[in-house]
This record gives sequence, C-alpha cells and structure tokens, in this order.
Amino acid sequence: MATSRALTLWLPVVLWAAVIFALSAVPSLSSGLGGWDYVLRKGAHITEYAVLAYLLARAFGREAPAFVAGVLYAVSDEVHQSFVRGRHASPVDVAIDSVGLLVGLVLWRRAVGQVRTGHVRGQTPVRSRADG
Repeated sequence: MATSRALTLWLPVVLWAAVIFALSAVPSLSSGLGGWDYVLRKGAHITEYAVLAYLLARAFGREAPAFVAGVLYAVSDEVHQSFVRGRHASPVDVAIDSVGLLVGLVLWRRAVGQVRTGHVRGQTPVRSRADG
C-alpha cells in the first residue's frame, strides 16, 4: 500500500519533470512571433513550474521542500540547456521559474484549504452536529 501511495504521489512529478527536460532539449522554441515570442516563452516557464510546484507540494505535503526542490530543478534545467545547441543558461529564467513555483504553491495551498474546510466550488460545506 505504501509503494502504491508513493507511486501515486511521485510518478506525476517525475513525468512532468521529464516534460520540462524534453522541452529544454529542443534547440530552438521560437514561435516566429517577434516580441510576443519572448512573452509566450516566459509565460510557458511560469506555467511549467507552477504545475511542477503543485505536484511537488502534493508529493511532499509541504510548501518549503517543494519550493527548494523546484528551484534546484530549475537550476539543473538551466545547466542542461547550456549543453543544448542554440540554448543558453540564464539566471533570469531561474527567477522566472521561481515565480512560477510560487504561483503553483499558492494554488496548491488554496486547493488544500478548500478540501480541508469543505468549500469546494459549487458545494455547500457539510456541517456536523458538533458545529451547531
């Protein structure tokens, strides 16, 4: 049972990290949209790492280790990109990835809070007799 739970928690993390790794291995992700290309790529960074943070927080059950692991993965991703022709490592991208991590952690905290309080969209919390 513990192995099944660990697999359920960590397999999505590993799969998503593999998606990020695969995207980082592409020599050029230019969309050809000029200035919008930059905005789209940085928005993709934020989105990728928001998802990673959510999955890491779900696996760890806490925000701090999820954030640290996410930042370490962002740094390793930039190192990886430094070996890909047409790509380069950028500390600015690590900072942007960190913003994405924070977004994902906020979303995870809100989701966990809604589950704990029973305030799920479209549902009224069930009150027990002890609530009055």
